[in-house]
Amino acid sequence: MNKPTVAIVGRPNVGKSTLFNRLVGGREAIVSDRAGTTRDRHFGDAVWNGREFWVVDTGGLVPDSAETMDRAIRTQVEHAVAEADVVLLLVDGADGLNPIDEDIALRLRRSGRTVMLAVNKLDDLTKHEARFGFYCLGLGEPWPVSATVGQGSGDLLDAIVRALPEAAADEGTEGIRVAIVGRPNVGKSSLANKLLGEDRHVVTPIAGTTRDAIDSSLAYHGKTITFVDTAGLRRKAKVEDDVEFYSNIRTERALGRADVCLLVVDAAIGLENQDLRIANAAWDRGCGLIVAVNKWDLIEEKDTNTAKRGQAVLVEKAPFLESVPFIYISSLTGQRVQKLLDLVLEVAEARTHRVPTAEVNRVLQDLLARAAPPQKEGAEVKLLYATQVGTSPPAIAIVSNRPEAVPESYQRYLIRGFREAWGFTGAPLRLSINRRGSKR
Repeated sequence: MNKPTVAIVGRPNVGKSTLFNRLVGGREAIVSDRAGTTRDRHFGDAVWNGREFWVVDTGGLVPDSAETMDRAIRTQVEHAVAEADVVLLLVDGADGLNPIDEDIALRLRRSGRTVMLAVNKLDDLTKHEARFGFYCLGLGEPWPVSATVGQGSGDLLDAIVRALPEAAADEGTEGIRVAIVGRPNVGKSSLANKLLGEDRHVVTPIAGTTRDAIDSSLAYHGKTITFVDTAGLRRKAKVEDDVEFYSNIRTERALGRADVCLLVVDAAIGLENQDLRIANAAWDRGCGLIVAVNKWDLIEEKDTNTAKRGQAVLVEKAPFLESVPFIYISSLTGQRVQKLLDLVLEVAEARTHRVPTAEVNRVLQDLLARAAPPQKEGAEVKLLYATQVGTSPPAIAIVSNRPEAVPESYQRYLIRGFREAWGFTGAPLRLSINRRGSKR
């Protein structure tokens, strides 16, 4: 990250995610009145008085808890504090001083970071004196704020900007956005950690650990690859509460913003119907697609053709998967994870590849010579010329005298022919057939 970073920390249910949403100017983090909703660090862009900076929302910190989730969240908060230029401790002005607040403040004073203090839930101006009781935390001025209604947020932002260091120069690398998706508990967070080379996300054996979509970036071969580790997608009929419902929305949005979708499946379970729905959703949105079969090291009975046989069955169910690369990995051992990064670059390049018009028409004429379009009663069906009209994903338009008479089966033949010529590995290829003079 080249911009300064502000990490919001505090005990559970003091309004950290609500304040995060207020600072970044949107509703990017899941907000619920249930304690413990936020588990991972969540990144967002903020701009105030011309200064750009990252804001990091963290899970509720319970310093001495031995619970598995609390210990995992504690590790993530420690990472966020270590990476932050400014740490903002948020406390609850309605509840008053809490022993956990004192414990967290003590740890932050020892961290060596620049620490600020904000007192939340002070909606009424006449109650702002409640903030004075927090001076004893030893963190300086307690800034009064109501994250819900925005009271005091401008003054708080002014103070944050004053505390920020100068932003580092942007490296100007080209970015690729990769959404890591899949059903719960298939190893998405473990894979993200292996790709990033650090334990950036909470990883526990509890299904459904990740709820928000989390952005993390790395530089690779001159490109910036931003991974979004998303909540495990489940069929909507199995979404049992509002938090998981909003998690699914975040995942759907992550797909909509992604250049490449990395669909992670469990090798022991295989590609199930929900996986196919995710793959179809990504393909329909124009994302590049890679299927990463995780936990391949745990499959004991396999031979050199096991993977091919499995893929053939899947392609029979969903023919578009014939154009999608499968890679068999282990996020635990790192098997083929490096190759996965190379594959991400390959699919991203294929999605933006542009073919010269002369080459498109040469291949079209070869395909016509090999198999002419079916002819029906009436005028002869002619495909006159073609050109690539778009990228991300690639789109080819063909002009015909009778576009309505070109059957879908022949259009699929053309798409296969274009793929044979130019690959477009893992990228959807759109084809439209238009009448001369019509608008595309």
